[in-house]
Amino acid sequence: MPTMTAAQHRAVARREYDAFLAVCPSRQLLARISDKWVALVLAALGGDGPGSGPTPGPRSMRYSELARQISGVSQKMLTQTLRSLERDGMLTRTVTATVPVTVTYELTDLGASLQGVMRDIKAWAEGHMDEVLTHRDQHDRRQTDDE
Repeated sequence: MPTMTAAQHRAVARREYDAFLAVCPSRQLLARISDKWVALVLAALGGDGPGSGPTPGPRSMRYSELARQISGVSQKMLTQTLRSLERDGMLTRTVTATVPVTVTYELTDLGASLQGVMRDIKAWAEGHMDEVLTHRDQHDRRQTDDE
């Protein structure tokens, strides 16, 4: 049996990605991109957030802009989210030597492709929230009646 090179091993693994397997790297990626902060960062950088202006679309943003736009995110969580998205190639971080230093974040092509999917999920959640709240109320009333 011939031995395989590392590149051949990676090619075989790519064909066999299966998020249902605990060891599959696609499961780790799925866990990351399903995080609410990831969805909101992608939406903000994609121009889908509040105050996106008359010409919505992808744009670069400073850390402070992102923090203001994403209500409720802690500094620690925003930093961790931005670092993980940069590591996965979803966004770029650009440091400009000014006083003080200016750091901006911008979607990559890979990040923009994911942002489109997340935009649809966000729109679905916003569009179906009344229905979900009705179901929650009905469920909670049934639970209370059963007790």
